Amino acid sequence: MREILFQYESINPSTWAYVASLLAISLYFKFNRVWSVRNLDIFLIILMAPGMLMVHFGQQRILESSQSVVAAANPDASPDDPDSKLPLTPTAELSDSFDLEPDAEPELAAVVPLPENLTDDEEAEAERAATRELGRQLEKFGYIWLFCLSGLIVVRLFIDPTMVRRPLLEPNLTVGGMTFMSIALFIFLMANIIVGRPSEADVRGIRAAEVMLSSGDSDEVEKSLRHFGPGYRLLSFLPRIPTSQFAQSEPMTSEAARTQRIIVILTKIVAILSNLAMLIGVVLIGYRHFENLAMGIGAALLYLLLPYTALYTGRVDHVLPGALLVWAILCYRRPTWAGIFLGLAIGTVYYPLFLLPLWVSFYWQRGVVRFAVGVTAMLLLLTLTLALVAPNVTTFFNQFSAMFGLWSPRSEGFTGFWNYFIYSNDFRIPILAAFVICACGLAFWPAQKNLGTMLSCSAAIMLAAQFWHANDGTTYLAWYMPLLLLTVFRPNLEDRVALHVIGEGWLPRRVTLAKEEKKAA
Repeated sequence: MREILFQYESINPSTWAYVASLLAISLYFKFNRVWSVRNLDIFLIILMAPGMLMVHFGQQRILESSQSVVAAANPDASPDDPDSKLPLTPTAELSDSFDLEPDAEPELAAVVPLPENLTDDEEAEAERAATRELGRQLEKFGYIWLFCLSGLIVVRLFIDPTMVRRPLLEPNLTVGGMTFMSIALFIFLMANIIVGRPSEADVRGIRAAEVMLSSGDSDEVEKSLRHFGPGYRLLSFLPRIPTSQFAQSEPMTSEAARTQRIIVILTKIVAILSNLAMLIGVVLIGYRHFENLAMGIGAALLYLLLPYTALYTGRVDHVLPGALLVWAILCYRRPTWAGIFLGLAIGTVYYPLFLLPLWVSFYWQRGVVRFAVGVTAMLLLLTLTLALVAPNVTTFFNQFSAMFGLWSPRSEGFTGFWNYFIYSNDFRIPILAAFVICACGLAFWPAQKNLGTMLSCSAAIMLAAQFWHANDGTTYLAWYMPLLLLTVFRPNLEDRVALHVIGEGWLPRRVTLAKEEKKAA
């Protein structure tokens, strides 16, 4: 009876992509207005799924071949034993699994015949090579798909401020139905986090932290963690929680294993709270700023339906920055709190730093000092935490440089789209330069900024930053997808400018208006 009623297995990502896409079309497609921008937006969002699936399954196959190499080199090692560890920096043999020669197009592994008369070791090596080649090809085409589709979405976001007519197109389901679906989906997605079981590669950050605290070998740790790109180094130490690999009951015998388990549990709690905060923020934006609860719940439900959400709900580096940006938008009428949340987002993953020209321009007529105080205070607080946990001065400066991206763009060690081009920086640096010009240009265009401009342009910048992201760029959908969905569902917000919605002093707008009315009386 227990197996019948309480056994739970996750849905295959491909199956969920089909089911979720059909649900999204049935809930949000406007069948009475086929040729509408809303329907185009829904299809663009749904089309992200094939690219994400190709990247996911490609990385799974590459990881399988790499784990086979490790198992062959360490036959007595257990993947769940923290004392049998992978190197912090991948070996040459493991690195080859992620590098693709520029002129070599791998054949599909399923159609490559294995030579005859092979020994067991040779046959195993041939199978690993075939799996690795299939993974490379899947990952490559997945990143190309995401790269091209992301370009279309960026164009859509930048032209959004010119779309003045915003007809009210609510979802095809009542508020009660959407609320029930959202709660049910959230419970199932968070259950995947709770039972998720990190692999040895997922907990590499924990071992890097152990090396840093025990030996102070900052060079080795920084070399291994630079794979994650710029950002808050303490966040890089957290394990990645998979949602497709479930835990099994295992005895925790050693002290290191128990410590690792505690860190994993804390990471799961942070991931769940980040997802919850993001969804609550999206709903509150719809309720308070759009004055339409259905739009807020509809945007939150569509985010939960995305196949990406099912795959990456356990990734704190994906979800936490997105949640902070959502709450910065939610608190836009209070510049200090908006600055606090944006400062946290900048310190967490660095890339929201390029939102400052847009946000400073929005608050320039009123609230810029309060906004700057909030951003600066949080950056100083995060810097102080780095100083408190760093074992020596060298480690602190390395972590400080990582938090603010104070290094030249590297020309090796790419993962993701740029991994498949030998002269990556020949294309990547011009894209970076164009991105910086575009981000700075938002300080001047559009001249009159409102809440709608903040939503669409913030989403565009966070998406455009991934074009030059050296590590798995275009896969961090949580950084911009909530803002993109709010842009899709938003009404006309031309009257939500700083002069109209922000008080002159540090007090909220309502208190300021009350004092002005009292003086006038």
